[in-house]
Amino acid sequence: MALFAFIVLVPSARGVYYAFTDWDGLDPDHAVIGLDNFSAMLDDPDALQAIWHTLLIAVAITVIQNGIGLLLALGVNTVIKSRNVLRVFLFAPAVITPIVTAYLWRNLLGPEGAVNSLLGAVGLDSLQQDWLGNPEVALWSIVGVIVWQFAGYSMVIFVAGLQSIPKEIYEAASIDGGGAFRRFWSVTRPLLAPALTINLMLSIIGGIKLFDQVYALTGGGPGHATDTISTLIYKDAFTLGEFGYSIALAVVLTIIVAVVSSGQYVFLARNERSAS
Repeated sequence: MALFAFIVLVPSARGVYYAFTDWDGLDPDHAVIGLDNFSAMLDDPDALQAIWHTLLIAVAITVIQNGIGLLLALGVNTVIKSRNVLRVFLFAPAVITPIVTAYLWRNLLGPEGAVNSLLGAVGLDSLQQDWLGNPEVALWSIVGVIVWQFAGYSMVIFVAGLQSIPKEIYEAASIDGGGAFRRFWSVTRPLLAPALTINLMLSIIGGIKLFDQVYALTGGGPGHATDTISTLIYKDAFTLGEFGYSIALAVVLTIIVAVVSSGQYVFLARNERSAS
């Protein structure tokens, strides 16, 4: 407990304290300014936009990634002979370092990248564009990269959940005349609730804290079109030297993660109990 307090609790408490100061990160002298950093945040359009982007990315990743992960899990949890090979290939992107994945896709999505070349080769020239330089699509391009990398991760958790469901229940449902959709809705869906809870928690928290991929792909640009709270914290602290303000942003990020994850956990735990 003493070690935990020294490594985690004390630095966290000091960090929260600096959120109420004008500390520049270097000068040991600083003044306590109360809630000025937080009130300035409400008047900062970049901060408000970053909060909106963070929530949008988190929700989009959670819905799309888990939807695709579930479909992949259902596909590879069959009797097809290549299911083990498919699981390996679909999970492989999740073990690649996020920063490496981001640089790879930054080249693929560039104006002269492979994606535009492929679109041109199949006669879809009208769809070619700068995927990371167009403010209208840059944010969704980032979402696509994250989903591509971690859909296999969600798939593995869903597969584990599917394999824990006794086959006898499916056999009984089939004997009672339940079709494929009915078996999924009445058997698979409720019994897969624990795996769904884990996946949703991981994806929503990961989406809210997202930094590496966004910074490597766009740096928060063009302009501030893809800035998240994490990238804005980095810019304000290490580019502008506004450590007090950036720490205030970090406190807000912590509160958002705590509120969203706690609310989601309570809701999903209630669903699990009702399903069981």
